[in-house]
Amino acid sequence: MNKPFQFKQFSVNQDQCAMKIGTDTVLLGAWTSTETNPFSILDIGTGTGVLSLMLAQRSHAEVIEALEIDDSAYEQCVDNFEQSPWNDRLFCYHASLEEFAEEIEDKYDLIICNPPFYAENYKTESTQRDLARFQDAMPFEHLLESVATLLSEEGIFSVVIPFSEEKKFITLASQVSLFPKQILHVRGNPSAEIKRSLIEFSFVKKNLEIKELIIETTRHHYTEDYINLTANFYLKM
Repeated sequence: MNKPFQFKQFSVNQDQCAMKIGTDTVLLGAWTSTETNPFSILDIGTGTGVLSLMLAQRSHAEVIEALEIDDSAYEQCVDNFEQSPWNDRLFCYHASLEEFAEEIEDKYDLIICNPPFYAENYKTESTQRDLARFQDAMPFEHLLESVATLLSEEGIFSVVIPFSEEKKFITLASQVSLFPKQILHVRGNPSAEIKRSLIEFSFVKKNLEIKELIIETTRHHYTEDYINLTANFYLKM
């Protein structure tokens, strides 16, 4: 259970992190566009640091900074960064998004986030998992306001959220002048409901491109689209 998660070019220890590496994160890290050749990247609520590591593998960005508020996750992220082939480009801050957005004057070309998104009223037995999981740890409004402050004029903000929250999230984003550029709707299999929305935002209103990704045709039989997207990361793809 506590073995490192092994990718093709790096491995990630996750035993100290409440939120383990899941499909959402890997999809977001693989799908997010790096075509604009970002110089600086910010990963909000990084957890294990996996999104930063994926973007270090995929881009030539010289500055890749991550933000983590939880003590144990922060230490684990620093450790994962140090052990990676790109440790000279990676840095993790131990701070809340609010503190960070107020203090940092830099702007980022790419901001990426897999936010905690369970807004239900119940809590589990694990406070650490709750902090990672529940929306009250990082409300969408607060996330978007901070992103609007930290994103460069031509930058891109990339996020994964539940499909059920998509309309609300896009409306909130428009209030800080962020507009959807492309959306990927994710289904587990051909007959499943759309479960996740991966969305890229920018300050420029463009024609919105919406695509769909199905993960598997039947259990453990992955679609060609999914394999193509994740092949540079998963060992068995």
